[in-house]
Amino acid sequence: MTVIDAHHHVWDLSVRDQDWITGPELAPLRRDFTLKDLEPEARAAGVGRTVLVQTITVPEETPEFLALAAEHDLVAGVVGWTDLTRPDVADELARLRELPGGRHLKGIRHQVQGEPDPEWLLRPDVRRGLAAVADAGLVYDFVVLPRHLPACVRVAQELHGLTFVLDHLGKPPIASGALEPWASGLRALAALPNTVGKLSGLATEADHASWTVADLRPYADVALEAFGPDRLMYGSDWPVCTLAGTYGGILDAARRLTAPPDHAQIFETTAARVYGL
Repeated sequence: MTVIDAHHHVWDLSVRDQDWITGPELAPLRRDFTLKDLEPEARAAGVGRTVLVQTITVPEETPEFLALAAEHDLVAGVVGWTDLTRPDVADELARLRELPGGRHLKGIRHQVQGEPDPEWLLRPDVRRGLAAVADAGLVYDFVVLPRHLPACVRVAQELHGLTFVLDHLGKPPIASGALEPWASGLRALAALPNTVGKLSGLATEADHASWTVADLRPYADVALEAFGPDRLMYGSDWPVCTLAGTYGGILDAARRLTAPPDHAQIFETTAARVYGL
């Protein structure tokens, strides 16, 4: 089995600042992280393909990521960004697909976690943009906090023709040990057939210095029971994951959180199917 890492990032601070990297806790991320850095770690861990995911909401980033995918065999797909509220969003998605590497565009996401309105996804202009994503045959990645999950459920119910991927399982409050209301929100979303969970980002929601697999297990178990392995995919969330562990260590933790009979689906086939890799 060749592993697909369905969620990682890259950035070059000489090209563009990552203004979300603030404070001492995130200070280790304030440097460049490139595919040249990732590739040897990915190959050593048995990762053969990846999905490169947007980091900031600027229109220049997605074309840059598509060009990287065209040049590097490791990157099989890109989840990019575009302004869902723009009236010509369908034309913009078509334009992106005509760019170098445009065939690698597999999905769109927006930093909903940073929106003060917990119902941002339900705005009419946003829903119109999401409908255009569906019409383009793309996937939409949710990057949200637990308080946004009710809105995720409602929009996924309304747009049943669009596949929604829940990044980082909706960022459960692992450091606190609480399961609710996150677990109920996740189960409600997973009850919809057009939703998929991403087993990613869990260690960075725990105590970075002292987390164990046992700390993550209750949250992974909820997701496995709710989505099943055929609607769950693995992502490293590199380089953010380096705050809590090594690339290989994060992958090993995910393997230990899941049963070997499910590994082919979680670590390869779900991502390949959902993103059309």
